[in-house]
Amino acid sequence: MTKISRYILRNTIAPFFFGISVVILVMVVQFLLNNIDKLLGKGLDDIVIVQLIIYNIAWMLILAVPLGVLFATLMAFGNLSNSSEITIIKASGGSLIRMMFPLFIAASILTYLMFLYSDVVVPETNHRAKVLIIDIQRKKPTFSIEEGQFSNSIDGYIILARANDTATGILKQVTIYDNKSMQINRTINAETCEIVFSDDMKRIDFILSNGEIFQSQNKNVKNYRQIKFDDYILSVPATGFDFEHSDTGFIGRSDREMCINDMQKIVDEAKEDLLSYDERLQNEIAIHCDYLINGIKPDNYEKENIYIENEMRHITSDVRIMRNRYSTNILNLQIQHLNNLKTQAQERISMYEVEIYKKYAIPFACIIFIFIGCPLGIITKGGNFGISAAITLVLYMVYWSCLINGEKLADRMLINPFLGMWLGNIVLGVIGIFLTLKVNNETLSLKKIIKKKVK
Repeated sequence: MTKISRYILRNTIAPFFFGISVVILVMVVQFLLNNIDKLLGKGLDDIVIVQLIIYNIAWMLILAVPLGVLFATLMAFGNLSNSSEITIIKASGGSLIRMMFPLFIAASILTYLMFLYSDVVVPETNHRAKVLIIDIQRKKPTFSIEEGQFSNSIDGYIILARANDTATGILKQVTIYDNKSMQINRTINAETCEIVFSDDMKRIDFILSNGEIFQSQNKNVKNYRQIKFDDYILSVPATGFDFEHSDTGFIGRSDREMCINDMQKIVDEAKEDLLSYDERLQNEIAIHCDYLINGIKPDNYEKENIYIENEMRHITSDVRIMRNRYSTNILNLQIQHLNNLKTQAQERISMYEVEIYKKYAIPFACIIFIFIGCPLGIITKGGNFGISAAITLVLYMVYWSCLINGEKLADRMLINPFLGMWLGNIVLGVIGIFLTLKVNNETLSLKKIIKKKVK
């Protein structure tokens, strides 16, 4: 490797990691904003929230690395262009393509590593993140009472507070309906109530003041008691308020939680099902044609279709017409059922193939962005953060739009899954190759573009 190649690589390292860090930071903030309602008020340990963020950073890294490559090449070649080092290199016999070659090799290695990462690590972290979210959702929220509303957060109790002093956290004019016992009804009224958890979070204490308890038996209404109190503590188990981890092996995996080999097995099985459905369809047509022509009734007619035969007995027309009507109804039902099965199999194939191609397409964007970032950095002289960030953002929106819309169209079976996932790479790849060749041959520069617009 020449000194120039090492120099170019060295200039891309810092902006590469900086770009990745910024992208991940933005994504983490967005993730927290979208899920803040699921995390707040749960009494979760900080370690659980940190663990959830780390699991989600795994898939964020897949998107951040290609953008880091784009940002790094824009910054590096923009700086080289600003300092006239590009001109010096070209004057000494170099070219843009030769300057890009070490970056192309580095991007190819990075693409392979990111592919392995997306196929081995990301499915597992996605699954663990889903399991953790399920555990968090299953955990009851920290107990809270809204003013003027009934709350049944605690099993067996319904609580109503007519006023809530938010400054002190003390509830006023409280009514608690105790429904835990099937034989006894108990209602507690109190002027004030303070709710506290035990240190181990296994018990909830209602500290009640100035109230009375009404208690009666369901079977004997005359057995009625009224108890007045100045201070009373009602302790209930805090069941469901503690957080427990589920075993990841007992929760099923979606397509984003599976490796390519596992998804390919499902695709192959679905394709075999399609072939078997086609064979069954042809067989059904043959059977019903035989019945139509020869009057041989097939053994596999379903019971729900007997009513068709019963109706045919009341028809006094030609026997061939009766057979035609009967066979046509049965055949239509079979065709409809098999077509539904074929549609489900095709949807399954499309869904998993989309995810398979995505694991190849997104890492490959590292190479695509080399051909975009290097010539654009020279054209715009974008050696500063603002210009490089703006260009990165625009190209990211274009790429992400192609990726998302391609995935939606492929999932709806409107386009081929391969095309849906590789559309962004194809579009930006063509643009990148065009820019690279133009800048390499010095037929495209920002000054020339400005002059053309002025004219």
